[in-house]
Amino acid sequence: MKFSLTWLKDHLETTATVIEICDALNAIGLEVEGVEDPADKLAGFRIAHVLTAARHPGADKLQVLTVDTGEGDPLQVVCGAPNARAGMKGVLGLPGAVVPANGMVLRKSAIRGVESNGMMCSTRELELGDDHDGIIELAADAPVGTSFADYHGADPVIEVAVTPNRPDCMGVYGIARDLAAKGLGTLKPITMPAFSAAGACPIDIRTDDPEGCPAFYGRMVKGVKNGPSPDWLQARLKSAGQRPISLLVDLTNYLMLGFGRPAHAYDLAKLQGAVVARRAVDGEQCLALNEKTYTLDASMTVIADDNGVHDIAGIMGGEHSGVSESTTDVLLEIAYFDPARIGATGRKLGLSSDARTRFERGVDPEFLDDGLDLLTGLIVELAGGSPSEVLRAGSPPSQVKVITFDPGLTLRLGGVEVAEAEQKRILESLGFNVNGAWQVTCPLRRNDIEGPADLVEEVVRIHWLYNVASVALPRAEGVARPTSTPEQLLERRLRRAAAASRLHEAITWSFISEAQAALFGGGRWVLSNPISEELKVMRPSLLPGLLSAARRAFDRGAESVRLFEIGRRYLADGEHPTIVCLLAGERDERSWQQGPARPFDAFDAKALCLELLAVAGAPVDKLTVMGEAGPAYHPGQSATLRLGPKNALASFGMLHPAVLKAADIKRPVAVCGIHLDAIPAKKGAAFARPGFTPPALQAVTRDFAFLVPETLAAGDLVRAVQGADKAVITGVRVFDVFAGQGVPEGHKSLAVEVTLQPGEASFKDADLKALAEKIVAAAAKLGGELRG
Repeated sequence: MKFSLTWLKDHLETTATVIEICDALNAIGLEVEGVEDPADKLAGFRIAHVLTAARHPGADKLQVLTVDTGEGDPLQVVCGAPNARAGMKGVLGLPGAVVPANGMVLRKSAIRGVESNGMMCSTRELELGDDHDGIIELAADAPVGTSFADYHGADPVIEVAVTPNRPDCMGVYGIARDLAAKGLGTLKPITMPAFSAAGACPIDIRTDDPEGCPAFYGRMVKGVKNGPSPDWLQARLKSAGQRPISLLVDLTNYLMLGFGRPAHAYDLAKLQGAVVARRAVDGEQCLALNEKTYTLDASMTVIADDNGVHDIAGIMGGEHSGVSESTTDVLLEIAYFDPARIGATGRKLGLSSDARTRFERGVDPEFLDDGLDLLTGLIVELAGGSPSEVLRAGSPPSQVKVITFDPGLTLRLGGVEVAEAEQKRILESLGFNVNGAWQVTCPLRRNDIEGPADLVEEVVRIHWLYNVASVALPRAEGVARPTSTPEQLLERRLRRAAAASRLHEAITWSFISEAQAALFGGGRWVLSNPISEELKVMRPSLLPGLLSAARRAFDRGAESVRLFEIGRRYLADGEHPTIVCLLAGERDERSWQQGPARPFDAFDAKALCLELLAVAGAPVDKLTVMGEAGPAYHPGQSATLRLGPKNALASFGMLHPAVLKAADIKRPVAVCGIHLDAIPAKKGAAFARPGFTPPALQAVTRDFAFLVPETLAAGDLVRAVQGADKAVITGVRVFDVFAGQGVPEGHKSLAVEVTLQPGEASFKDADLKALAEKIVAAAAKLGGELRG
């Protein structure tokens, strides 16, 4: 929300500087996003006096001016404005100045062969108006050589981020109220222009949707003269980023931006019959002021007459009933709409507006009559006309909230001691009523106040958040107790291990589109009111976000992408902590040693998966490779790692080409995912590791080559050999796989190296022979036989 310093001072009597005001706003919880000083844009522009004006020798529509800048010799300037003449005073942009309208840097140049030392400027070029028919003409007493910014009186513009729970600060007056409570000045009462209302409103006004529109007020003003707004009004609207349109429209915008109260003006000649707030009929359409047509349904509140819908209530008016320059009679409407209904309608239609922003947060239900009177008075004062009496349909919410408050809670909850008298002053300056028993009555505009904790927040922020001291939490004596949970410690170990494996951590949205979710089995949890269709489903997998990140990396020229993410999957039975790793592109770049670049494959994903499982404490040596990982993976190039037939700890492999096509990735992608909640906890784990005693005797290695069925997984053979004598066999490693000449069809040769660790005595030949027999017997159970 933007407003000028002058607009703020319309409501706040203060001598504070812009810097002091911004510091106070930040301190009371209204974050200042920026301050724009128009004087900065006008640097390099001066008031100049045109001494002579002669026709350009090479162009009929150009003139050569001699201008006095107040210092040094007069400058020669080429100008094409028809109103440029000797004796006038205007605004000269000197070489080096930047034209605000287009960013052009002025410089000394030759125009049609004549030297020009700058530019005489129009109001449009300086973004002071839309006039571009001629250059700016200043008063005869304008001081030559003075900076135009100083002469014009540049007004700083402050931009504030108003949080959704502060609808009372969606107008300049509400911000002034907060600053006055802080002690930065005195809040001025709202000046109500005097006018006389006569006669009943001839237009019937009613609400047929008391839930969506509890209160609907209106009055007619006859004989108005619409036209341009006065300069003071245009300046305030421009400071808020609004384009002045016409007096009647600008006054409704002034009421909304200045006091947080949207209103609407209808051209009475374009209405037919009663004006009614009602539910829309399915399929009804409305041509809105943004020149777009919206199809409505029965859940939406509209403003209509006998001819049909005129407004999407609380969001945007209709094109065909708005006021124009020829409007003479208007119907002024001010209403209270249900915030939830306005928000739901806006999201359904994808339609945002300043009015919607205020109505869906909740406007002040007590400001209907005063708001309508203020708007009426300004119209009568500036546009003339004769107003009727107010016609009221329905009534706004009027049930006040009373909270029993303990002033001591400010210290206990807020961490700062504030005198009771000061607490009472703060609350009353914000519009709360406090009696002697500390029963606090909340103003209706503060729908964000729900209990004593909210009152503590009000006191503390006005007392100044900077006054809340930083206090260390109480700490027990002795060694500090660990604060991280086992789950957090596990995630920390995995994060470090993945980073050590040259992967980059990604943090992606927990919400994805329905199309992305469908690629991974569909999402169980769908938002009814998402902020975007692309963020509608709670993710059943972390892969969509990682694939999007990989695609963006490839689009920016990356050749190798290594990503991991630790997050939650949202399935039918709840949340599941997971780590997913993605490997795409080049595993090894091309080189003279190995030739072309080598891409990642399923075995890279498997190796990474086993490494992370070991870090997580999973019994890697007991895991079995089983089946395929699911429809998102490439058939025959994926598998799961299981602890038993039912407990799947992880999956790995290449992604299915259809998934890659949907993700717009044209390279193979290997992934692995570990289900952290499926890893069994260690039983009876001690606080400290047992001491390590190195073996006294040297280990012995023996090699075995087995003929096994070609369908046998090497891991199964490794586990079988390992189990032949767990006390002695400390390691089994596959070092050769061969199929071809000399190997029977349907078989393959697997060669393993077995590490044998003696205990108290060295192995004897008989011992080694017995161990070899055990190993051969274990392999035989899987259909293996020792190669001769």
